[in-house]
Amino acid sequence: MSNYNLDEVKEMAGGDDEFMLVVVQTFLEEIPPDVEAMNEAIGNDNPSLAYQYAHKMKPNLQLFGLNLMDQIKVIEAWSKQGRRKDEVPQAAEAITKKVDVASIALKRDFGL
Repeated sequence: MSNYNLDEVKEMAGGDDEFMLVVVQTFLEEIPPDVEAMNEAIGNDNPSLAYQYAHKMKPNLQLFGLNLMDQIKVIEAWSKQGRRKDEVPQAAEAITKKVDVASIALKRDFGL
């Protein structure tokens, strides 16, 4: 059982395997560094920067079916209204773990 879902990627690619591979490679190149930068911003108590990275990742996390919108919303609420700060470390950890596991699985599954 995989922790990512390629249904939306497949739909977007419309049977173009080369395009699908590019989408996967782009995810692998951009998302792990963005997660790292988001975690760094959280560690530095910089909610607006954390928000920028969380927000930037949102479409890709949805595209790959990672079901992390609740965690992203926690970071957005912290940034926008200064609420839910106590939930931020847990949310960031969930995002980090899921992206790490998905990245490993995608590399394996696509032979990257």
